[in-house]
Amino acid sequence: MQKETISSGQAFSLIALYIMGSSITTGIAGEAKNNSWAAILIAIVAALPLILLNIKLITSFPGKNLFEILEIVLGKFFGRLIIAFYSWYALHLGALVLSSFKFFVHTAALPETPTIVVSLLMTVLGIWLSRAGVEVMARSAKMMITIDYTVITMVFLLSLPQLNPDYLLPIFGSDMKPILSAAFSAFSYPFAETFMLSIVVFSFEHKKDVKKAYLGGYLIAGLFIIALGTRNIAMMGVPVNQVEYFPSYAAVSRIRVGDFIQRIEGTVDIVFQTMALFEYSICLVAFTKGIAHLLKIENYRVVALPAGLIMLCFDQLQFNSILEMREFDTEIYPYYALPFQVILPAIIFLAYLIRKRRGSLRIQSS
Repeated sequence: MQKETISSGQAFSLIALYIMGSSITTGIAGEAKNNSWAAILIAIVAALPLILLNIKLITSFPGKNLFEILEIVLGKFFGRLIIAFYSWYALHLGALVLSSFKFFVHTAALPETPTIVVSLLMTVLGIWLSRAGVEVMARSAKMMITIDYTVITMVFLLSLPQLNPDYLLPIFGSDMKPILSAAFSAFSYPFAETFMLSIVVFSFEHKKDVKKAYLGGYLIAGLFIIALGTRNIAMMGVPVNQVEYFPSYAAVSRIRVGDFIQRIEGTVDIVFQTMALFEYSICLVAFTKGIAHLLKIENYRVVALPAGLIMLCFDQLQFNSILEMREFDTEIYPYYALPFQVILPAIIFLAYLIRKRRGSLRIQSS
C-alpha cells in the first residue's frame, strides 16, 4: 500500500480530534455524578498502556500499520483473522459515531429532518476525506483543531461566571463503586478506542515524533474532556446533567453574558460536528484498509465508497431511537469492546515479546 507520511503536529491533531470526537457531545462517566472528573482521570490512566503499546509497535515497525504488523507478529493465518476482527470493530465503531451524530443533529438542530439525510451527509463527507487520503485528512485536522479548541476554550471562559462550585460537592461523598463503574465506561469510550489509531496514524516524518504526537494528543484531549465534563456539572447540577442526552450542548445553551452574548450553541454545534466527522473518517479509513488488506487491493481509497455505504446501512439498522443507542452505549458497549481494546492488544503484545526474544522477527521498514 502507498506510504502516507504525516508530521508530528498533524498526527497530534488527528489523535486529539479522534478521542474527543462524539464523546464531548454525548458526555461520559455520568454514573459517577459530581465525581465524574475522577472517573475520567482513572480511565485516562488505565488506557495509557494502550497508547504506549501503539508507540512501541509503530517505532518497532517503522512505516507499517497495525494490519501489516499483525501478519508479521502472528503469521498470515492468525494475523488475517485478527485483521478481520478489527475491520469489523472499525465498521461498528464508525456506525456508532454516525448514529451519535445523526441523533445529535436531529435533537439539537433539525428535528423535522429525516435522520437518514443527516447520516448521508456525514457519510458523503467521510467518503470524500477517505478518498483524499490520510495526508489530506491530517492537514485538514491540523487546521481545524486550532479553530475547534479556540472556540471551546472561549466558550468555557464565557461559562465561568455561571458555574456553581457547590454542584461539585461532596467530593468522594459516596462509595467508590459508581466511580469505578463510570471509569470502566469512560475507559472503553473513548480512551481505549485509541488502539485502533495505529491502523491510520503510523507513518511519521521522524521516529521521535511518534511519542510526542500520541502522548500529547491523548493527554490534551483527556484534559479537555475532564474540563468540559466538570463544567457541565458545575453549570447544570447532577440531576439535569444525567437526564440530558447531550450535556455539553445543553450547558452551552445556558450561557448568558449580558444581553448581547447568548444562544451561542449554534457555533459550538459546528465544532462538535467537525470533531465527530474526523472520528468517523478515521474509523472509515481503518475499515477500508482492513478490506483492502484482506482482499489484497493495493489502493485502499477505491474501497472508500462501498465501505461508507456499508457503514451507512449498519447505522440505519442498529438503533430505532436515541434511547436504544444510550442503553447500548452504557450497558453493552464496555463489555462488547473489551476483546478489541484489552484482550487482543495483550495477545499481540505478548506475541511480539515472545518472537522478539526468540529473534524470529523480520522487520523491514516500508
